[in-house]
Amino acid sequence: MLDPVSRIRRFNRAVTSEVGALDTGFLGRGRPLGVARVLNAIGHGRADVADIRDYLGLDSGLMSRFLRSLEEEGLVETVPHAADARRRVARLTPAGEREFEAYEALSNARAQALLARHPKPDALLAAMDLVASALGRDRVSVVEADPACPEARHCLGEYYAELGRRFERGFDVALSRDPDAADMRRPRGAFLIATSDGIPIGCVGLKGTGGTAAEIKRLWVSPAARGLRLGRRLMEAAEAAARDLAVEVLRLDSNSALVEALALYRATGWSEIERFNDDPYPDLFFEKRL
Repeated sequence: MLDPVSRIRRFNRAVTSEVGALDTGFLGRGRPLGVARVLNAIGHGRADVADIRDYLGLDSGLMSRFLRSLEEEGLVETVPHAADARRRVARLTPAGEREFEAYEALSNARAQALLARHPKPDALLAAMDLVASALGRDRVSVVEADPACPEARHCLGEYYAELGRRFERGFDVALSRDPDAADMRRPRGAFLIATSDGIPIGCVGLKGTGGTAAEIKRLWVSPAARGLRLGRRLMEAAEAAARDLAVEVLRLDSNSALVEALALYRATGWSEIERFNDDPYPDLFFEKRL
């Protein structure tokens, strides 16, 4: 059996070579990878210097050197934060915008070329998602979002597709008691999405009526992020949102095929109850008092 450590180190060497981390000029643009990553973060909307530093895992000294290098090139300017003069905000200059776009085009082309030369691109992407989720598990954020936004629609589409694969009779959302989006927006309810570096990897809905009872709906975690306790974290966030809305009783329905979800519910204080709806797909029903 091959040594696991050797396999990981082989993977690390392959990645550093593929992304150009060893080159003095990342993607041929004349500056090292670290400086390019700072430019990329600013270009993608991160402005607070402390936030960029934390996002990239840089110490203060290295962050300062990278910013100074970009400022000297005329690509970035930093100004005091409008609300707190102790903090600094970075923004791209017009020249910086052009350089950011050049990096984006080169990076996209490199990614497309990698997929094009692999015989199983979907399997390659799935493996990359798994690794990225494992490496970024401490940087996953859970935020409230509109249930009709593109990220929510992606999560729900993946959720419905998985039910279709796992249910013996398949799944047709038109036959289910699909919650109305308005019931998963405040002040009635909430919809929560877990993201990893901007990629949606999980969701859960809180379907409310404005009263003291609500339902948990559409809990989904990407296969690449399973085993990282994200389902529990999403459920805890949904319960916190319910308490904030003065909900006292939560209910949910599930199906015997969803064994991982059932294990989570039973391990976190949910009690099995009698059927409370006429949805044709669930066969198990739970309740939790907050």
